[in-house]
Parts: sequence; structure tokens; C-alpha cells
Amino acid sequence: MSTQEEIHGSVATSPAVITRRTAEIAVGFIVMAFALLAIISNYQLGAGWSDDGPQAGYFPLRMGVAIFIASIVVIYQAVRKNDRSAFVEQTQLKLVATVLLPLVVYIAAIKYVGIYVASTLFIGIFMRVVGKFGWARSVLTALIINAALFWVFEIMFKVPLPKGPLEQMFGY
Repeated sequence: MSTQEEIHGSVATSPAVITRRTAEIAVGFIVMAFALLAIISNYQLGAGWSDDGPQAGYFPLRMGVAIFIASIVVIYQAVRKNDRSAFVEQTQLKLVATVLLPLVVYIAAIKYVGIYVASTLFIGIFMRVVGKFGWARSVLTALIINAALFWVFEIMFKVPLPKGPLEQMFGY
């Protein structure tokens, strides 16, 4: 019996959405693409040796080559090992989506309603829906936190953050 089973009783597993092999190959290709970008951009910048020493892209290009080679090794090992165990299970992915999807909506909303209104809505709704807090507690917490953030950034530090129509209505 594993330590996790001893602590939580029996461990329920759900179907794998992504296998370890798939995740390793995908990450290998993503890292390879960034390495290729570093190689190309530093080559264009100048990656050779000039009269006064190495050019600006000399070291970064070589690091890009090293990372490119390392990503090939990662892909090769993933294919050779062929580990089909679960990297992400369905229940784990649902938990990630519970946070990630509202976060994407929040980030998009900042452009239209400003950071303070978007943050107030995000905190309040998140507390209510995910945290299962009551409406009064959720709304009050969201308003107090964002009022404090507004006071700190806009009034005390005079750091302008993205604002929407509500803040403009009050002259900010």
C-alpha cells in the first residue's frame, strides 16, 4: 500500500487524457521550436567572431543549439521508453479547467472593464461558485480587496493600471 493510499484511503483514478509519452514528446517539440527561434534570431543578429570579439548573438546561438539537441534527446527517450501511464487524468484536467477557464475570461475582461472591476467580479464569482461561500461574504471580500488595491496602486503609489468605464466615470 502506498503512502497516498494510507493517507486518503483507496485512490480513485480516472481515465488518462494525456499519457506521459505524449506530454514528453509535446514538450520536446515546443522547446525545440523555441530553441530554433533562438538560433535563427541570434544568427541574424550576428553570432560569429568579429575583430573585437564575439558578436551579440555568439553565446545565445550556441545555447539555442544545446537546447535544440537536448530536446531531440527528450523526444528520442520518450519514443524509446513508450511510457503510456497517465500524465493527466480526466479529474485532474477538470480541476485545472475550473481555474484556467475563468482566468482566461478574467484576463480578457480587463481590456473592457478595467482591472479593478474584472478583479472584483473574478474574486466574488470565484468565491461563490468554487469556494461555495455565501453571496454577502463573496461580494464584501471582493469589494474590500479591490478597494484596498485601488488605494495602494492608484492613490498611494500612483501606478496607473488598466481602467474601464467605471473608473473613468469617477475621474481616474
